[in-house]
Amino acid sequence: MQLAMIGLGRMGGNMVERLMQHGHSVVAFDRDPATVSKYQKLGAAPAKDLADMVRQLETPRVIWIMVPAGAPVDSTIDTLLPSLQKGDILIDGGNSKFSDTMARAQHLETMGVHFIDSGTSGGIWGLANGYCLMVGGEREAVAHCEPIFTALAQEGGYAHVGPAGAGHYVKMVHNGIEYALLQGYAEGYEILAASKKFPGLDLHQIAELWQHGSVVRSWLNELAVDAFAKDPRLSALKGYVADSGEGRWTVQEAIDEDVPAPVITLSLLMRLRSRQEDSFGAKVIAALRNEFGGHAVKGS
Repeated sequence: MQLAMIGLGRMGGNMVERLMQHGHSVVAFDRDPATVSKYQKLGAAPAKDLADMVRQLETPRVIWIMVPAGAPVDSTIDTLLPSLQKGDILIDGGNSKFSDTMARAQHLETMGVHFIDSGTSGGIWGLANGYCLMVGGEREAVAHCEPIFTALAQEGGYAHVGPAGAGHYVKMVHNGIEYALLQGYAEGYEILAASKKFPGLDLHQIAELWQHGSVVRSWLNELAVDAFAKDPRLSALKGYVADSGEGRWTVQEAIDEDVPAPVITLSLLMRLRSRQEDSFGAKVIAALRNEFGGHAVKGS
């Protein structure tokens, strides 16, 4: 079937390529003309702007938005709306906050435009391996777009999980769990790397070992194998870890629903700690320990 893709970054571009590999016709748009040209050479129909993109689509139009969460999504929708007709379908495949998605769907419903949210996991590996798609929206609109979802997803990797907002809600919790898993691996490998009893442990060897029969084997640990193979002590990396919002939203949702989620919460807080060159809070603790107990402190 035919659809448009707005945003041809690492995820959107790979999705265009996978869709075309499965026989779908894609009209491609990105703010960077060179990026559009790249996918034109692979078989996509280029669009010079959003209006041009809409003109090329058959009705009902299906438009996949793959831009950063927040204002860029709203701006894209606002630009598209004057050109859309009743029955057209917009899909937000980014990491939008579920409450924003619910509000957008409600607004678009008054104009007869369907809004689908697709929580998308798979990263840069999705092109080759297929994505995991957590889809929310009206059943009729989702059913119309199902050939798109099944083409993008690996076998068993697509589900319609509920009404608009449900897809992004499930993806939010998915990413909260990811925070916790990553933190668990990080702490374990740091203990191994810091060991004075067994100095020089081969982290690549251990990571590879754990991929065979161990209860902690996983795709994430497989990626650790690859990372340690390239840089055994990760000496080329700075220990700065960003967060894109979903961890914060998951923690807030846990609080709102009275659900204890200490592991995910602490995983989020550790990401914040990673961004500090030096912790002022740690300085306060050191100073107070020195004041009440005369404990030794280290100068900066």
